[in-house]
Amino acid sequence: MLEIQITATNIRYTDGGVSTVHVQFQSKDSEGAINLSGYIPLTPDEYLGHEALSSLKEVVRTKLIERLQPEA
Repeated sequence: MLEIQITATNIRYTDGGVSTVHVQFQSKDSEGAINLSGYIPLTPDEYLGHEALSSLKEVVRTKLIERLQPEA
C-alpha cells in the first residue's frame, strides 16, 4: 500500500475568497520501489471540510486512483 505524506497546501485567493488549493504530496510503497510526488488541485468546495491531514490524505488517495484508473 502507498503511504501518502502531505507536504504542503498552497491556497490561492481571488476577490477575498479561496480560488484554488494545491495539495502537495509525496508517496512511496512499503518496499520503496514506487515513488510518487506532485500536487492535487482542489476547488474551494472540495477543500472545505478537508483541512485535517487525515482527510486531505484520503482526498489525495481518491484523486490519484481516479487518475491512474480512468473510466474506459
